[in-house]
Amino acid sequence: MRKIIIAGNWKMHKTQAEALEFWQVFNSKLRTKGENKEVVLCAPFTCLSFLAKHLDNTGVLVGAQNIHWEDEGAYTGEVSGGMLTEIGVSYVIVGHSERRQYFADTNETVNFRLLAAQKHGLTPILCIGETKAQRDAEETDNVIINQIKKGIVDVDQNNLVIAYEPIWAIGTGETCEATEANRIIGLIRSQLTNSDVPIQYGGSVNPNNVDEIMTQPEIDGALVGGASLDPVGFARIVNYQ
Repeated sequence: MRKIIIAGNWKMHKTQAEALEFWQVFNSKLRTKGENKEVVLCAPFTCLSFLAKHLDNTGVLVGAQNIHWEDEGAYTGEVSGGMLTEIGVSYVIVGHSERRQYFADTNETVNFRLLAAQKHGLTPILCIGETKAQRDAEETDNVIINQIKKGIVDVDQNNLVIAYEPIWAIGTGETCEATEANRIIGLIRSQLTNSDVPIQYGGSVNPNNVDEIMTQPEIDGALVGGASLDPVGFARIVNYQ
């Protein structure tokens, strides 16, 4: 049975004080998650250790937003897998479109980061998706297949989550039609050797559309951006019906 994973990507938001305030409200709104559902808060590096201590034994896990492929070295501003596992991090987002766009991540470096995450026992969330120009040019399927094939070289598919995030839907309020997201996620699954890899949808997921998204048979959860910053709204997403 494929696991359902709902992850919030806070991006560059929230101090430790704000993270604690979020958690107190969010935790009070959560219903029983169930054995087949995991909830992850992917916070800025400054909040990870702090959150890991507060979330210990609550069933909610902590995720980072990036990882370097080397264990140590002269890589100013980066963080290694050992640094993350030491403080209780379980998941790490890899290859988010903002990392690709602003920080020059490529399919090759994304693959390096995936392998590093798995080496240290972290579960990577591999982000893939097409731009508006690529979709308008009817290149979506080829772009997705190429990102998958190059991204998962030598990656253990038994410890992997994939998030389909159409770039044109991230932070725009424009959401991919649920049936189209389901089709693309089915396409992604067809490229894998392990059909039980959880595949999330991400891109302007919110309390108003999560129920429809989660009815789709190929979709195994959500990677939530802006809507994960509000504890009440994100709890409603986790508690989807």
